[in-house]
Amino acid sequence: MDTPLLHERFPSHDPDAPFFRHVPLGDRPTPVARLAAGLADGPADVWVKDESVFGDLWGGNKIRKLEWIIADAQARRSPTILTFGALGTNHGLATARFAQAHGVRVALALVDQPVDDHVRAQLARLEASGATIHRTRTKRRTYLLAPWLILRHGRFAAGRFRPAYVLPTGGSSAVGMLGYVECGLEIAAQVRAGDLPEPSHVVLPVGSGGTAAGLALGLRLAGLRSRVTGVVVNDQLPLDAAHITAMANKTARLLRKRTGDLRIAGPRPEDVTMTRDWLGSGYGHPTPEADRIIEESRAAGGPDLEPVYTAKALAAVRALNARGDLGDGAVLYLHTYGPR
Repeated sequence: MDTPLLHERFPSHDPDAPFFRHVPLGDRPTPVARLAAGLADGPADVWVKDESVFGDLWGGNKIRKLEWIIADAQARRSPTILTFGALGTNHGLATARFAQAHGVRVALALVDQPVDDHVRAQLARLEASGATIHRTRTKRRTYLLAPWLILRHGRFAAGRFRPAYVLPTGGSSAVGMLGYVECGLEIAAQVRAGDLPEPSHVVLPVGSGGTAAGLALGLRLAGLRSRVTGVVVNDQLPLDAAHITAMANKTARLLRKRTGDLRIAGPRPEDVTMTRDWLGSGYGHPTPEADRIIEESRAAGGPDLEPVYTAKALAAVRALNARGDLGDGAVLYLHTYGPR
């Protein structure tokens, strides 16, 4: 596995003590290729960056975040990562598999979502993962139980109490977002290498915002003009452009603090577009457009889509390109789903 681009961009004076600790969990770079014909035809030339192949125990966008999160939890000597999601959470499953493989226990607080075959299969994986599962049912009840869960999953070690490491939904902490700062730098490296044209837009599904925020920061650090276009799939969070850039600026502040480089600037709201037009009735609720493109992508040899995130995002790419809203250059769809 290659050295992370963040370590190359911000080299430490002591190679054994980098500014940001990192646990390698996947092979980089992830591949880019043109999208299968017929899935999103229009004026723009649509490409795919396939994050599904990143990681072995599970794939997709959550793994890049966990490379930095697990290392941070280990450095803090946290006994358990406590994180949050819905019943079909990919983030929760990835955290359970990878963190426990690196000696950190995992506890999950799960809220309800519409249950279909996809969610039932995912819940069975979660129950088999070895993580401690708390069915907290609602967001409000999760907030009320959080202090008890943090203490419940802490422990005494070396004469002091160490509480659980609290990880926001989707791994979208300032540390976790480093994973998609890294991805933004990686896209720029692939553009420089001639693997794809510089995209005018990078389109992706947005559930907690961390992937979009980290990516917007990484693209800016890399000097690309690409605009992040987020397809919102979660109606429980304020996921507008101002919120995404505020999240990105938390990671920019962390980078400035750790590296001492005061030139690091975060993205601006005008660098990001967020759309809720493909959300449907809410998080986890199916839409006809998503159902249709799942079947068409399977038949065309395109990405392996699921109904909650990636199908809605690719359905948005199709409609936006058909309308000409993505211009007539190159567009990159970031494929974030990676079952194993």
